[in-house]
Amino acid sequence: MTAAIGKHSVVEIHYTLKNAEGEVLDTSADGEPLMYLHGTHGLIQGLENELLGKKVGDSFKAVIPPELAYGDVDPDLIHSIDKSMFRGVDHIEPGMVFTAQGEHGHQHITVKAVDGDKVTIDGNHEMAGQTLYFDVEVVSIRDATEEEIDHGHVHAHGDHHHH
Repeated sequence: MTAAIGKHSVVEIHYTLKNAEGEVLDTSADGEPLMYLHGTHGLIQGLENELLGKKVGDSFKAVIPPELAYGDVDPDLIHSIDKSMFRGVDHIEPGMVFTAQGEHGHQHITVKAVDGDKVTIDGNHEMAGQTLYFDVEVVSIRDATEEEIDHGHVHAHGDHHHH
């Protein structure tokens, strides 16, 4: 039975994500495939759109614009803060990434510039504003269980998370 990906399919994919310059930003090739529940925004919208209707063994390339990926860069998320905000960090340099507890859960903050005691930080997703280039291979498809549909995410074996 060859199921195609639809709402409430549990799908495993292997993927490689590159930016416009062709640099690899992320890949599952070295490990386990990524498993997700289709139709619950577990993936970026553009990739979910592309996967709809695909079957096991399908390989494809997808080019996803920022508005269907991590959105455009939001200038309101770029701030200058005082160096003293970074407690316990002796040396701060551009490119360092910190995790902050934000209103939407954990937020990655990237240090953009350091000028004396002023540090410019950027709370945008590191891939905001970028067009993403995916190579994707569909590894497996199954129907979600009632429980998975109810919870809106995949249950790996022996994995019990309570919300």
